[in-house]
Amino acid sequence: MGMEIERKFLVRSNSFKKEAAQALGTDGDAGTLYRQGYIPTANGMTVRIRIAGQKGYVTLKDRSVGFSRHEFEYEIPADDAQQMLELMCIKPQIEKHRYVVPSATKPLKWEVDVFHGDNEGLVVAEIEVPSEDTEFELPDWIDREVTGDRRYNNSHLIDNPYKNWRT
Repeated sequence: MGMEIERKFLVRSNSFKKEAAQALGTDGDAGTLYRQGYIPTANGMTVRIRIAGQKGYVTLKDRSVGFSRHEFEYEIPADDAQQMLELMCIKPQIEKHRYVVPSATKPLKWEVDVFHGDNEGLVVAEIEVPSEDTEFELPDWIDREVTGDRRYNNSHLIDNPYKNWRT
């Protein structure tokens, strides 16, 4: 059984991009394009279809308890994922670039999502930890924690995109 224990933060600067590129040994853009959509469920669970770069995935998640929830993710053919996005997923869908940045707290890593489309302007960093009480260092480009704030869940951004938020 898979368990996801994740903390989520807003990002205050783009300096993470340089760190992501350095980790890959490149001078260019180190982000990977993600397209993802959600299949409606009646029980509060999440079924996500995702294309990350050239790979397809299906992910099943239950409701969060604290920072934790069960998660099962499986690679599927990218063509199947594309058809599922087109035929089965709620519109609009999430489009973003993801940057992976090594954490100062090894072996953890940050995943920073720069959103596009109706969520343009939103940048969120997540760190997956082995337990809820795991301590880790915050990079200087982190702003404030938003773990538990449903507005920042990708599945919620479909119904209430960032462009509609009052700041």
